[in-house]
Amino acid sequence: MENIGYLLSDRSRLLRRAFDEQVRSLGVTGPQARLLFYLTRWEGENQGFYAEQLDVEPITLCRMVDRMEEAGMVERRQDPADRRARRLFLTKRSREVLPVLKECIDKLLEDMLTGITDTERANFARTLTAIGENLGARRDQKVANHG
Repeated sequence: MENIGYLLSDRSRLLRRAFDEQVRSLGVTGPQARLLFYLTRWEGENQGFYAEQLDVEPITLCRMVDRMEEAGMVERRQDPADRRARRLFLTKRSREVLPVLKECIDKLLEDMLTGITDTERANFARTLTAIGENLGARRDQKVANHG
């Protein structure tokens, strides 16, 4: 049997590449699209929160947000509790783009899952959830052990 870790990593790479290609046709990069989707779930958090979610350095996120702000896709607002921090919000323009992005992603997912039954999809989702929980528990244990 092939190494499942390699298969998971490689298929994730292929999905990321396909995702980037799909959203680039709409004028945003893959990381920018991911940030927009995070903003739909957790709008108004500080930039550090989104850097952690996207698994990028804060300066990388800051530069990305600079470009998105210039394009009218996000808005930075002062954090009332911390004058050094900025909170991120969607704009009218990004709210108009998001449904198109979602359609694009839904199509990509359907293409990715072609030939896979609903039962297989449900089992796959449960397996990925369990993997995520296992890795999260491992990370939490490591943090607890090392402070």
